[in-house]
Amino acid sequence: MAEDQNFEEPKTEETPAEQPVAEAVGGEAVAESKYTGFLGKVDNYFGITKMKSSFKTEMLAGLTTFMTMVYILMVNADMFVTTGVTYGAAYIFTALGAIVGTLLMAFLAKIPFAQAPGMGLNAFFCFTVCGTLGYSYANALLIVLCSGLLFLILTIVGARKMIVRSVPTAIRLAIPAGIGLFIAFVGLQQAGIVVNDDSTLVKLVSFNILADKFDGFAAMSAAVALLSLLIIAIFSKLKVKGAVLFGIIGSTVLYYIFAAIALAVGNAAAEAMFAKITFSNPLQAFADFGTQSFGQAFINGFKGIGGDKIFDFIATLVAFAMVDMFDTIGTLMGTCQAAGKESGLLDDTGEVKNIQKALLCDSIATCTGAICGTSTVTTFVESSAGVAEGGRTGFTALVVAVLFAIAMFLSPIAALIPRCATAGALLYVGVLMMGNVTSIDWKDPAAAVPAFLTIAMMSFTYSISYGIAAGFISYSLIKLCTGKVKDISPVTAILTLVFLFTFLFTH
Repeated sequence: MAEDQNFEEPKTEETPAEQPVAEAVGGEAVAESKYTGFLGKVDNYFGITKMKSSFKTEMLAGLTTFMTMVYILMVNADMFVTTGVTYGAAYIFTALGAIVGTLLMAFLAKIPFAQAPGMGLNAFFCFTVCGTLGYSYANALLIVLCSGLLFLILTIVGARKMIVRSVPTAIRLAIPAGIGLFIAFVGLQQAGIVVNDDSTLVKLVSFNILADKFDGFAAMSAAVALLSLLIIAIFSKLKVKGAVLFGIIGSTVLYYIFAAIALAVGNAAAEAMFAKITFSNPLQAFADFGTQSFGQAFINGFKGIGGDKIFDFIATLVAFAMVDMFDTIGTLMGTCQAAGKESGLLDDTGEVKNIQKALLCDSIATCTGAICGTSTVTTFVESSAGVAEGGRTGFTALVVAVLFAIAMFLSPIAALIPRCATAGALLYVGVLMMGNVTSIDWKDPAAAVPAFLTIAMMSFTYSISYGIAAGFISYSLIKLCTGKVKDISPVTAILTLVFLFTFLFTH
């Protein structure tokens, strides 16, 4: 396979020191490093000059990538509070997951991509696995760890790309869109825009200021979330780097301005909100991480998992595995292909350079993240922003990791960001992930129905795994009943049976 060809570093013949070294990148000769001393060694290690880049460009690319994805620290921590850990502990293990994964990309794969706990998978972890399915926080970490080990095995034997390609195209395209809709629904609920209704299950929060039971503070929070989404959209349209981060910060400022006004007029909810504000020692977050999260997959992960949950366990593990496989390979291929062959990120066959090592980084980071206490660590599509700025080597990833390390000590400030502000980021991520639906063949029922069920069931059942299951089962049944059995790959058939067993005997 093409990915195996890139597993080992290319060997080059040694050239006498007195002769200039020339390496071909994109078909053109590139001069040897112009730096000397320590910088020269760093340049040679990462291949900065070889890739027609510079330290300034790589650092700017790293800063750009960090600015576009740093929101994950606040958003992920906010989600994990629902599992029983403190905000500080969640903030720390989110940062550690990003640091470890990104450092692996920097030094092992040596490509300009950053990793962190993935959006969608974190919501699946918190609201479906720990919520709907009833697993404990430690149980869920054990599932993530097992999925990481599965990633690792599949990567070592070179089977991950083969599995991804054997999954029906319609389902593969629908999964990101379904996750996007699921994330958006989580954001709508988190902001209080969508609220409970006994008759229709959900409804829009009331903005009617003349209503007898008008909740001004709830309406304000919903409005701030919508303003956050608009700020992010406007900045993104204007191509402002870090649009998501600025949207979160801007809406946070608006939230406290509106809350201060509400406090001034004697609003009880505003008084209660300000009374809860405390400033803790940033080191307390590290202490909470040590007692609440680190190693919980081993300490309490096996408790409560009996034979009656085995199929749910397998189905959930498969869901984590599949989503991460699509996410990582899709991000790597899409970003590098968009940068073009002249970027030096693609080999002569059009494959991503060092893709096998990149997938290995993803696998190891997921295992490490689970041990630290977080959901699946995956390659962030926001890395494309850094590549667009000229990032070409692992030095870009190193810069991102260093910035995440600095951000680890800012948890008390991050804790002040309200959920409605991060909800805007969730809504915008949902928008971005819906793009794949245009590639689905909606005129073919054999593709359209599985794709639709995959997307719809994820948000309507509050479960990514149920959406994937609905897609596989419907696809297999349609192909089976229309005489297209040969279109069902062995992987699709096996997963369909697993999901059927899950629904029939455990759900």
